[in-house]
Amino acid sequence: MSISPTSAAPADTAVRLGLRENWAQFTLLVIINVCVGALVGLERTTVPLIGTDVFGLTSDLAVFSFIIAFGVTKALTNLAAGELTARFRRKQLLMAGWLIGIPVPFALAWAPSWGWIVAANVLLGMNQGLTWSMTVNMKIDLVGPARRGLATGLNEAAGYVAVGASALLTGYLATRYGLRPAPELIGIVFVAAGIALSLSVRDTAAHVALELARHPRPAGAEQSTALAKTFARTSWRNRSLRGASQAGLVNNLNDGLTWGVFPLLFTDHGLGLAAVGLVKGLYPLLWGIGQIPTGHLADRIGRKPLIVTGMFVQAAGFVLALALLDRPLLAGILSAVALGLGTAMVYPALIASVSDHAHPAWRANALGTYRFWRDIGYAAGALVAGVLADALGLGATVIAAAVLTAASGLLAARWITDRPAR
Repeated sequence: MSISPTSAAPADTAVRLGLRENWAQFTLLVIINVCVGALVGLERTTVPLIGTDVFGLTSDLAVFSFIIAFGVTKALTNLAAGELTARFRRKQLLMAGWLIGIPVPFALAWAPSWGWIVAANVLLGMNQGLTWSMTVNMKIDLVGPARRGLATGLNEAAGYVAVGASALLTGYLATRYGLRPAPELIGIVFVAAGIALSLSVRDTAAHVALELARHPRPAGAEQSTALAKTFARTSWRNRSLRGASQAGLVNNLNDGLTWGVFPLLFTDHGLGLAAVGLVKGLYPLLWGIGQIPTGHLADRIGRKPLIVTGMFVQAAGFVLALALLDRPLLAGILSAVALGLGTAMVYPALIASVSDHAHPAWRANALGTYRFWRDIGYAAGALVAGVLADALGLGATVIAAAVLTAASGLLAARWITDRPAR
């Protein structure tokens, strides 16, 4: 059955936009996104080491293949999710994402070959693309134009704090019980909780309809809601959306690169699993917690200052990782702090910026397109890391990431413009 959220009139006159007005549903969605982030956090510490220590992979590119599978699948699912919201309700897509994710912890725990790990990451990418996309879309639907930065900051904070906590927990479990299966099986709890909580969520179609009814201008012929037109508009035709898309891609390229490189780099320099878990957990924890104040700040001072500054702070994080590598724990911690804080500045501001420049009628597709480019960065980061690491070593890979990130900050400064939230 085809259901268009943009055509559903708000039958309930009590439907209102705002964080305070919808705090109960908003809070429930925040908790659901904790489960979403915790599931992907299972892989942050252990999976690269499973590739080398359990399955004997010697090529860095082969080890990073699971991140490429995850990134490509998640990016394509993000793109499809925007179009699917014109056919299905947000809640239906949220539930579909959780059902797809059920096999993931079992496959990670007992995969008989590396191919099974890669296949599990295809399912994980689909799970993350649907569940994370729907939680952020539903929060934006609930709060309306004035609080988009705060809404996205809270959403991303919940998810990435959970990523960090899960990475820390799996590092501890791996130290005590081995790389498998104990660290991965806690994912069963995250999937079960996500399904149970998602059943209680109310759909936000009426909130979308209410915002459309109040919007100061209709979407004209030049602002077609079709996915192909929105993809072109978000990717390159609109200057600000182009700037946000490239910054999002490089931001997640950094995450994909550190996901694969940092566990190998720091274990090569003498860190144990618990210390690597600390480094890999600290980055997303700061990324997550930091988005609460930075999301609020993006509503106050604008999106562009946070985006540009955040990209340069991330570039500095890579420099610190190499400059202090003779003291690997200090290098890992300081790098994680800079990367986490820089990403916290960028993440909610980018999503809010895309929402600012997109009409509500095609906003879901614009966010899907932006999230496509952002999450293809996971695959790009793993591919770049694998090729450079095999050819030039892990250190050269980190240097390349610093240069790319600084260049992206310069492009963001040139292309992105701030406009008042509508």
